[in-house]
Amino acid sequence: MPSLAFSLPLPLPLAAEAVTQKLVTLGISDILIIVGYFAMVLGIGWYLKKQTTTSEDFFMAGREMTAWIAGLSFLSANLGSLELMGWAGAAYQYGILATHWYWIGAIPAMLFLGIVMMPFYYISKTHSVPGYLQLRFGEDSRAFAAISFAFMTILMSGVNMFSMAKVMEIVLGWDLNFSIWVSSITVAAYVALGGLKSAIFNEVLQFMLIWAGAALIPIMGMIEVGGWANLQAKIGAEYTHAWSTLGSFQDNPMGIHWTGIVFGLGFVISFGYWTTDFLVVQRVLAAKDLRSAKMAPIIGAAFKMAVPLIVILPGLLGLGLLDVKLVPESVAKVTPGAHSYNEVLPLMMARYMGPGLLGLGITALIAGFMAGMAGNVSAFATVWTYDIYRPFLNKKASDGHYLAMGRWCTIIGIFVSIGTAYIVMRSESIMDYVQALFSFFIAPLFGTVILGMLWKRATPAGGFWGLVAGTVSSILMWVWVLFDEKAIQYVALSPHAKPMAENMYRALWSWIICVAVTVIVSLYTRPKPEEELAGLVYGSTTIPGEGDVPFWLRPIFWAGVVAAIFVALNVIFW
Repeated sequence: MPSLAFSLPLPLPLAAEAVTQKLVTLGISDILIIVGYFAMVLGIGWYLKKQTTTSEDFFMAGREMTAWIAGLSFLSANLGSLELMGWAGAAYQYGILATHWYWIGAIPAMLFLGIVMMPFYYISKTHSVPGYLQLRFGEDSRAFAAISFAFMTILMSGVNMFSMAKVMEIVLGWDLNFSIWVSSITVAAYVALGGLKSAIFNEVLQFMLIWAGAALIPIMGMIEVGGWANLQAKIGAEYTHAWSTLGSFQDNPMGIHWTGIVFGLGFVISFGYWTTDFLVVQRVLAAKDLRSAKMAPIIGAAFKMAVPLIVILPGLLGLGLLDVKLVPESVAKVTPGAHSYNEVLPLMMARYMGPGLLGLGITALIAGFMAGMAGNVSAFATVWTYDIYRPFLNKKASDGHYLAMGRWCTIIGIFVSIGTAYIVMRSESIMDYVQALFSFFIAPLFGTVILGMLWKRATPAGGFWGLVAGTVSSILMWVWVLFDEKAIQYVALSPHAKPMAENMYRALWSWIICVAVTVIVSLYTRPKPEEELAGLVYGSTTIPGEGDVPFWLRPIFWAGVVAAIFVALNVIFW
């Protein structure tokens, strides 16, 4: 692997100082654009408050969203700091391999959610994924999944807060703590006012702003570097080939084998996130009918394939064009003038954007961060209220009481998330941190849900103990590697594996453990009577038809179109 070092025309502190000076140059037009955006999102929340009168309105947006609105919101809820800043940094660190988290790590799972899993979620009229587990496996599984998910969403919300604050610090010169509080209070206000409906409409707005603000960087970058062939020559084949370098752990910057990408990411992490993470599933459950609910993930998948143009490509361009060498977050914190991987996108933004355009670009980043924060907070409020507070703490309250509880726990969740934002500062990379959380909570949850939907014989005891075993084993493997670096050769199958590769294999092992324990325990315990599985398990459920709809308007047709484009992209960038 070639060195990532660059020739520096200035000593690093002086070069970094020059970049910082350029980053904080904002004109009046930039400031007006940013202030106007904050006023707009708060105005949407205030306007929708009068339409949010019941808990169904607050938590599920009244289940009246069209396929396009639900689909764009479904994607935008994931298009937060993890995408804009985290994956741009990951592309700088790992090269085009980061694209796998958009293609094989998203598209098959999104299509599977739309065609296979949405009928069960939608027919059961559940408010959450833990709610489905309660119907399928009982209260114990619901409680464990709900508590785990609530914990994860708060930690994930901290990622978005930290990322937004970091951009404000680097680009605008704002104090990190001040930025965290400004973004937090704004999100708390508009989600508490309008609930999921406010979050969804703001997410659609934010989706448009993200593309408008971020598209200039790859265009200008490709012009400067002279095209894709010149970029490949600058940074090396191992940073620009998606599959051909995965035959050996040593041949790529991530230190990962294709088995980790295909099975760890493409199957366990991907399917776990896109089909069981309530942050994104909640948006689809708000669709107005079953056909819209099935189409929403397919629409999201089509747009998802294009997102690397505004996220991964800027990271690769930064690797080839920036004069400073970016370092891990922990190193940047203790090195005067240094910049971390996570800052590659704002550095590229400062390189190409002048007054007005810089304001639009910063607004795009803010929109992405706030979309991610709002998604986590609204999901947390729903799971807390429906799956923890109502069943275990207050079963007989009025609908108005649950609506008030949703608003209050939105605000409380924001303040708890502020604390977790400071935890993120200790991680070397945003995406390493996030994927570790997914391996703890999402991978085993997927094992439990998929067995519950596809296997009638899975029992309540099997579902609960499988979920517990998968989650605990994943955390224990992480602790093992944390205290014994040599353990990575057993967890990730190679001593050369990097943290991201370890996350992928740990997710795979936790899923296998979850499934194995679920099957073994189920074979020795009593299953539910088949009549109780109607609407919950394939083979026991009659799936409603889509009516008299032409073939070219059916979800399965568009899923096939998206799948064909997905295959073509992987061949082109092999």
